[in-house]
Amino acid sequence: MGRRNVGRPIVIALLIALLIAGTSHVARAQDTGKCATDGATPIIRQTTPRDRPAPFAVGEQLRYDVSFGKVHVGTGRMFLASRDTVRGREAWRAVFMVSGGFWPFKVNDSTESWFDPATFASYRFIQELREPRYKASKYTDVYPERPSFQIRGKQELPSVADPMDEISFVYFARTLPLEPGQCYELTRYFRPEGNPVVLRVVKRDTIEVPAGRFPAIVVEPQITTSAIFSKNGRAQVWLSDDSSRVLLQMKTALTFGSINLYLSGIDTLKTTGRKH
Repeated sequence: MGRRNVGRPIVIALLIALLIAGTSHVARAQDTGKCATDGATPIIRQTTPRDRPAPFAVGEQLRYDVSFGKVHVGTGRMFLASRDTVRGREAWRAVFMVSGGFWPFKVNDSTESWFDPATFASYRFIQELREPRYKASKYTDVYPERPSFQIRGKQELPSVADPMDEISFVYFARTLPLEPGQCYELTRYFRPEGNPVVLRVVKRDTIEVPAGRFPAIVVEPQITTSAIFSKNGRAQVWLSDDSSRVLLQMKTALTFGSINLYLSGIDTLKTTGRKH
């Protein structure tokens, strides 16, 4: 199994903001890349500002077991680390980390996102990738006020209104009502070619993961630029069917096998603030 089979697909799968739900079977994604227009499915293209506290708080840490098929290959962590300041603006800082694999294909990747606590618009997105025969540090600054984004060392490019990166999209999705039968068609991914982001809310379910047994809400995600969540891919994610909307489980079906994610624990971290 090569570098991309163990490392990069796991990172993409866990970070794309559409980690929103799944079913007990692997369903084929729709071919259109958009919500069905059959008249029976409520299509939501705009979301109103949050009128209640977020279902998470600074210090929340979610721990995961990651498997390739039935083989345990690593662990992941996603946590809301702190309240920071970016370019003079208040921001939340969230972090996702994944490590594991097996010799000689060891992976140790991390991604950080700074985003607006009210709108979830991204300000900064940093990836530190440490994989076999591949190491990279990628810094992306996002400017919602223009709107535009710039990968450091490259030219500034146009973005979209209220742009979100992969991690801020995950936290934003946890604030949505997500009622079965709904379909969200959103154009907030910071790279315009990645829109629309589609979230199909399928049903309610009950699942058991290492962290316990939970009622869940089932959603099928799709994003244009992601190999896993593309219109030709298949993916499922389970969120807790309660006010916290915790990511409980994810299953994907890829050409080279399946990557699965299971919640193993929830912790509270001590946090500190930083200015950027």
